[in-house]
Amino acid sequence: MSDTKEKILFAALRLFAQNGYEAVSVSAIAGELGMTKGALYKHYKNKRDIFNSIFESVCLGDVELAKKHGVPEEEFENNPAAFKNISMENLKNFIEATFRVWIENEFARNFRKMLTLEQYKNAEMAALYQKCILPVSYIEDLFREMTAQGVLKKNDPKLLALEFFAPYHFLINTALTDESCDIEEISKLLTAHIERFIEINHKHFRS
Repeated sequence: MSDTKEKILFAALRLFAQNGYEAVSVSAIAGELGMTKGALYKHYKNKRDIFNSIFESVCLGDVELAKKHGVPEEEFENNPAAFKNISMENLKNFIEATFRVWIENEFARNFRKMLTLEQYKNAEMAALYQKCILPVSYIEDLFREMTAQGVLKKNDPKLLALEFFAPYHFLINTALTDESCDIEEISKLLTAHIERFIEINHKHFRS
């Protein structure tokens, strides 16, 4: 991706995060960068093309993190075999890594803010919010397979997923909305939560 194309994405996403996707025009994006609409159209066909590129960039980042930490890169229905033989350690490392991205990476932070704004106005954005920001079904599928393979104690995988994921979501929102919060302290709280979850639910946990 060229520097100009990347600058357009970052500028557009900043505006989307501040004002919402629907409220931002191509003219506003071009003006933010000090370029004409015509110059911008040389790189992207329209506002939707810009949004699609933003979404693709976020998805690629998720896939790279999943690969790095040995967890499924796709949803269960697309690749059920990938959900087998996943360790809690791999999941812990992946969740901690994604947490850091959401709270420290400007691009990811703004993407989350945009979807948070738009989820109440646009059904498509609401669906993306559920998929990207609240992927409880992904965790549920992992826990169901882990339970079947004897990694986790028998329990309702949906309830386990909610129990596991709710503090993660809460702590991210705290980090994004409370400028006075200590990021390192928030991160330690997440790690403590995950370790306690493993202690309670791992079938073969030994202290």
